[in-house]
Amino acid sequence: MGYDYNTQRKRMALPEYGRNVQKMVDHVKTIEDRDERNRAAKTIIQIMGNLNPHLRDEGDFKHKLWDHLALIAGFDLEIDSPYPMPEKAKFKEKPNQIPYKQGDIRFLHYGRLIELMIDAASEMEEGEEKEYLTTLIVNQMKKSYVTWNRSQVADEVIIGDMTQLSGGKLKMTEGVRILEVKELLPQPKKKPMQGKPHGKQQNKQYIKKKSHNRH
Repeated sequence: MGYDYNTQRKRMALPEYGRNVQKMVDHVKTIEDRDERNRAAKTIIQIMGNLNPHLRDEGDFKHKLWDHLALIAGFDLEIDSPYPMPEKAKFKEKPNQIPYKQGDIRFLHYGRLIELMIDAASEMEEGEEKEYLTTLIVNQMKKSYVTWNRSQVADEVIIGDMTQLSGGKLKMTEGVRILEVKELLPQPKKKPMQGKPHGKQQNKQYIKKKSHNRH
């Protein structure tokens, strides 16, 4: 008895549409009459749309489905598509490399994003907006420090690190309070007691039951 395993089947270009859609597309490619082939392709497009309703939120919903049909067919389906057929060569091109800023991060527990925020805040003009952003940065630095090191940290240490990273351009406004650790990190919720009563409550129930049995 032979078994039909997915590993032995034809590879699907877009597995999210399933094996049945792949089989239908392969069948449409064998239809000789062009008009009948067009009608079958439109039916498959409707089925593909029903299988992926989340695509309906996109502006080019129909266009995307027809492009997917071409992909599933391996760009070998002669039909009258309402949209230009996608170019096969474009799908073989490697994506452009995302440029990342090079160089070491001075404080790993703060991360690159904090450094970028500090650089941006340092270039701002003095005023309430800069003071507000500085306060947000300090609180985020404290949160990152505690999350990374799992220990308490003095506010002076955080302020000193910010001063160092900003080259002395950022300073805490006098009188501004840095949040406590319990305000920055979510506190674990206490689980309610379950099961049989313990302690005094259990003793009371035992005494009540014992006195009831005497009568």
